[in-house]
Order: sequence, then structure tokens, then C-alpha cells
Amino acid sequence: MSSRTETAVTPSVKEKKNKKTTLRTWNSNLLLGSVIPVLLLVVWEYASRAGWVASHLLPAPTTVIEEITTMAQEGELWGHIGITLYRVFFGFLAGSAVAVVLGAATGYNKTIHRLLDPMLQALRAIPSLAWVPLFVLWIGIGEASKVTLVAVGVFFPVYLNLTSGIQGIDRKLIEVGRMYNFTSLQQIRRIILPAALPSFLVGIRSGLSLGWMFVVAAELLGASQGLGYLMVFGQNTSAPELVIGSIILFAIFGKLTDEILKRIEKRTLRWQDNVENAS
Repeated sequence: MSSRTETAVTPSVKEKKNKKTTLRTWNSNLLLGSVIPVLLLVVWEYASRAGWVASHLLPAPTTVIEEITTMAQEGELWGHIGITLYRVFFGFLAGSAVAVVLGAATGYNKTIHRLLDPMLQALRAIPSLAWVPLFVLWIGIGEASKVTLVAVGVFFPVYLNLTSGIQGIDRKLIEVGRMYNFTSLQQIRRIILPAALPSFLVGIRSGLSLGWMFVVAAELLGASQGLGYLMVFGQNTSAPELVIGSIILFAIFGKLTDEILKRIEKRTLRWQDNVENAS
């Protein structure tokens, strides 16, 4: 009876210990990662107060925070944040979905790779702002053109990492699958997907970060709402605190969304025996 009780209690104790260890690691990482930003803010505030930099060019952090807080209290800021998150979210989903289909096809099939990859690599070299006038002409200045531009930015990192991940799979793994008489579907599910998953998840994170860059390009032209629009509005009204506040908000939300994907990546790749998991 006691042995059964011990076996029932032991997993819960281990889970609590793992949660505590994870929480401590997260807190230590957060504390360590905050050192440089806090020091920069302190130096920035002191430089502004001491008059080392012109306030109309680089206002103090407290001035920027006051501007953001005022807009948040008035309710104006939340609409800009919401529309930007909407554009990034749906652009990310659309770009990732297309990238998964084409990346898997070009990575798995050599003929499709020779057919599509040269054209896609050429399109990847086109700057983000070059797409803006074309999408405005084709789709208009509505939300569809902005979401499409974000999707284009997300597409290429996900496609490139997935293709290279599939093509970089060790041939011996494929041969092992053939020895066990795996069908094509079984090879994809048991060998190709797990082996290419790390590269794919890196591509997802890279695609999201590039999506945030592309949404800025989308909102700089032909937008009446969004954090990118606030930057243009701050420039036109000579309000540097609004421009810097928008940049800081981009950094915060970009970091938060990347942290979500990083946690998903870590949980998904828990089976890997690497340095991070060992620590």
C-alpha cells in the first residue's frame, strides 16, 4: 500500500520541482536580460536631464512613457496596437501556411525544387518597400494589402528554413526507413518531420520577426491606424516622443510574440539532447 502511495506522489513532487526550477531559471534570465536595457534607460534619462542631447531630438524616457500612458488612458493607443497585432497575426498565418506547402514540396521533391526555388530566391531579394506600391495598385489601400505584405515577409524565412531542413536530413535516416519498409507517408511522419522540425521552428521565429518589420513598411504608407502610422504622425507633427514610443512598443510586442514562439519551440524540441536542455 505504501509503495503505491509513493509511486503516486513521486511524479507530482517531480513536477513541482521542475516547475520551481523553470520559474527560477525564467526569473534569473529576466533579471539578467534586463540589466543592459535598464542601464541604457538610466544613461538616456540622465543625458536628457543634463542637456547633453536636445530634448526635441531625443526626449527623456519619462517623457516618452508619459506620452504612451496618456494615449492609453484616452483609449487611442489600444486601437493602434490592436490593428497592428491583427495585421501581423493574419499575415503570419497566411505566410506560414503557404511557406509550409511550398517549402515541403521543394525540399522533398528535386524536380519541384529546380522548378520553383530559383524564382522564389529571386523574389526574396526584393526589398519590402518595393512591394508596397504594387500591392496598393493590385489590392488597394485596405487591410488586404497590408496583411499580404506581412505574409510576404513571413513567407521567405519559413520557406528557406523548412527547405534546407528537409534537404539537410541525413541520408542514413532515409535508408533506415527503407530497411523497415516505411511508406512515403511513414517516412514523412516518422523521419522527415522530426528531423526538419528544428529548422522549421527557427524559420517560424525568423518569419515572425520579419513580419514585424514588414508591418512597419505596410503602415508607413497608406494607413490611418497602427503603430507605424503613429510613427509617421509623430514625424509630421514634430513629436519625437511619439516616434520613439512607437518604436519601443514595436520592440515590446515583437519580443513578447517571439518569447511565445520560443517557449513553444523549447517544449516541442524537449526530446533533443543539446546544451540548452542539458543546462
